[in-house]
Amino acid sequence: MRHASILVVQGATAAASFPHEFPCESPVIVSVREFVQVFGRIGLLSFGGPAAQIALMHRELVDRRQWLDEQSFLRALSLCMLLPGPEAMQLATYAGWRLRGTAGGLLAGALFVLPGAVIIAALFVLYVSMGTQPLVQAAFDGVKAAVIVIVLEALRNLSRKALTSVTSLTIAAAAFLAIFALGLPFPFIIGAAAFWGYLTAEPDIPLPLMTPCGTDARPIRTAALWIPLWLGPLIFLSLAGPTILAEIGWFFAKLAVVTFGGAYAVLAYMTQTVVQDHGWISTSQMIDALGLAETTPGPLILVTQFVAMLAGHAAGGPALAFAAGLLALWATFVPCFLWIFLAAPYLDRITARPRLNSALKAITAAVVGVILNLSLWFSLHVLFDEAVELQTGPVSMLLPKPASLDAEALFLTCAAAISLWFFRCGLVFTLVLLAVTGMALHLV
Repeated sequence: MRHASILVVQGATAAASFPHEFPCESPVIVSVREFVQVFGRIGLLSFGGPAAQIALMHRELVDRRQWLDEQSFLRALSLCMLLPGPEAMQLATYAGWRLRGTAGGLLAGALFVLPGAVIIAALFVLYVSMGTQPLVQAAFDGVKAAVIVIVLEALRNLSRKALTSVTSLTIAAAAFLAIFALGLPFPFIIGAAAFWGYLTAEPDIPLPLMTPCGTDARPIRTAALWIPLWLGPLIFLSLAGPTILAEIGWFFAKLAVVTFGGAYAVLAYMTQTVVQDHGWISTSQMIDALGLAETTPGPLILVTQFVAMLAGHAAGGPALAFAAGLLALWATFVPCFLWIFLAAPYLDRITARPRLNSALKAITAAVVGVILNLSLWFSLHVLFDEAVELQTGPVSMLLPKPASLDAEALFLTCAAAISLWFFRCGLVFTLVLLAVTGMALHLV
C-alpha cells in the first residue's frame, strides 16, 4: 500500500501528545493543544454545509499545516462519500484517526459535532419558550421561505455533479417518481439505485491481498466494541425506558444506516416518518428545524437532534426533550465512528473498487430525485394554504390549490432567491435577513 508522505511537526513533545497509537507509518506528531485548537476551530467555523466544511478542512489540514497530503485527503473524502452518514464529520474523524489513531478520531469527530449540538439545544429552548409569539412566528415565516431556496440550491449543486449521463438522469427521474407518486420508502429507493449501479459497473480489478494500514486494523474487535456501544442503550430503553425514547432511538439508528447522499436526501425520509407516520412534530416544525440547523456550525444532520427534542418535549416536557436530543445525537453519530474505524485502515482498497464507486454514483443520482421531491414538499406547505390529494391506483400525489397561494410567502421566497443567487450572500446571512424581513412585514 502506498503511504502518504507526512511532515513531522516540530516542537511536539511526548508528554504533550496522545498515547502512541499510530494508524500508519511516519505519523505527524501533533501536541494535544495544537490538535484541539485546529479541530476546535474547524468545528466552530464549519458553517455552510458539507462543501464549505470540506474546503475549510482542506485549508487547515492540507494547505496550512500539511498534516495530510493532497492525495490522502482526496482518497479519504472518496471513502467518506461511500459511507452512510455526514461525510464532513467523517472526514474530520478520519483526519484525527490518521494523525492520532482512535483517540484522535474520537476527539476530532466530537469537536466537529459538539459546538453545533450545544447551539441547537440553546435554539430549542428559545423556540419552545418564544416560538408562539406572533412576531417570532413572522420571523419563522421568513426562515421557511429561505429554506425552500436553500434546498433548491442544494438540488442545483448536486445535479451539476451527479447528472452527467442519460443513465444518471433516468435514475434521478425514477427515484423522483418512486417517492413523489408511489410513496416508496427512501431506504428502498437508495438500495435499488445502489444495486443497479453495482450490477452495471465494470468488473472490479483483481487486487493483491490487503495489508491494512497499521495496528488499528482489527475489524472484528472494532465491531465487537462499537456495535454494542451504539445499540446497547437502545436495547436497554426498549426493555426498561420510556416507549417514546426507545422509538426515537431506534428510528435515528436506522436513519444513520441509510443516510447516503447527505442530509438533504434523508430529510425526505425523516419528514415522512416523523410528521406523517409517527406524528411526533408538525410540518411547520419540521421546516423550522431545518432552518435553525442551517444557522449552526457542524453537520446539517444535527437537525435530527432538534426534531428529537421537539418530539420529546411534546411527549413529556423539557426533561424528556433533552433526553431525546442526547439519544438522537448518540444514535446518529456513534455509528459514524464505527464506519470510519472499520473502513479507514482499508482506504486504498475500498476506493479502488469500480463497483462500489458505481453504486455510489447511482445513489447520488437517485438522491437528486429525492431532493427534488423534498423541495416540492416544502414549497407546497410554505407557499400554499391548502392542498388536495389525487389518487389513482398505486399513484398518490399531493397537489396545491392555486387559489390558496400565500402572496407574502411568495414574496419572501423571491427575496431569499435574490439574496442567495443574485447577490450571492451566505446561508446564515440570508436566513437572518429573511427572518428580519418576515418580522418587518408583520409589523407593517
